[in-house]
Amino acid sequence: MPFEMRLEPIAEPSLARRLTPPALAIVASFVVAALLALIAGGNPFAVFGLIFKGAFGSKFALLETLNRATPLIFTGLAVSVAFRAKLWNIGAEAQFYAGAVMTVVLGTGMLTLPPMLMLPLLAVTAALAGALVLLIPALLKTRFGVDEVVTTLLFNFIFLLFVSYLLEGPLKDPMGMGWPKSARLIPEARLPRIVDGLRLHWGFALALISALALWVIDRKTTLGFEMRAVGQNAEAARFAGIPVTKVILKTALLSGGLAALGGYSEVAGLKGSLTQDISPGFGYTGIVVAMLALLNPLGVVLAAFFVAAIFVGADSMSRAIGVPSYLADIMLASALLLMVLAILLTKFRVRRG
Repeated sequence: MPFEMRLEPIAEPSLARRLTPPALAIVASFVVAALLALIAGGNPFAVFGLIFKGAFGSKFALLETLNRATPLIFTGLAVSVAFRAKLWNIGAEAQFYAGAVMTVVLGTGMLTLPPMLMLPLLAVTAALAGALVLLIPALLKTRFGVDEVVTTLLFNFIFLLFVSYLLEGPLKDPMGMGWPKSARLIPEARLPRIVDGLRLHWGFALALISALALWVIDRKTTLGFEMRAVGQNAEAARFAGIPVTKVILKTALLSGGLAALGGYSEVAGLKGSLTQDISPGFGYTGIVVAMLALLNPLGVVLAAFFVAAIFVGADSMSRAIGVPSYLADIMLASALLLMVLAILLTKFRVRRG
């Protein structure tokens, strides 16, 4: 008799069942990174020690890690809320840039208001821009059955080319000496620093507030219940009277708006102007963050902090001992793959026969 295996659903996974596979997935990703560090000629203990020191070894390092985590919290929240409703938003990168573009359009002199009015206005308009970008694929999905994975992914490339056009044309800084970048935001449109002399800004506080607000929506409101119901079984939710199409569209608006707030935060709080490389892949990394957090809004904050620490620490480690910083990318890629397997094992047990 050939050896056969099957997956058996678990009706109500225990707490240990829900936590153990994800924890093992993270440990396994560190093991993979240690092996790669050995291959690269480094001591794994020294590599991990330098990564930790580069991310947390000083006040400056810690604040830089928090700074790097800020856009990841926004894109992680955007992905988590969409995935929970089975809306596969792979386009957080496009929505991120939409928020950044809207911030630059309004914040470089078109409007001149006191900061108490200017900053909330920019945040709201940026969120609306990102929401509209995701609304288009959501409408295509609900009206015509178009796969949103394809449309949201293609929007990333379309919007990046659009940003390139803007920076070479309408938004190009006339004082930029030919470089493709926008003019700088006026002072009233800049988010102030949390710590004087360091780069951490109040966009980080906005990210924490957004995570808490999303948790409240998810756990305490009718919309949160409807999103979870649609994500579990859309047909059953429709049979129970839940307006599935409206829920998907509301989810799209919320998800796109959160990703766009990341673009707003990065421009208004950190960069001060828009460049084509303002995002080194925050939208895509948000998928890793959301999966590591098991789609929990509060878990997204911790996952974003973990991912940011890996990136910041790896940069410092690479400068110190010469092991490529690409080690961080491999760690996160392996963590994502292993986390997908871990999520499967939290819901199913493997049986023989």
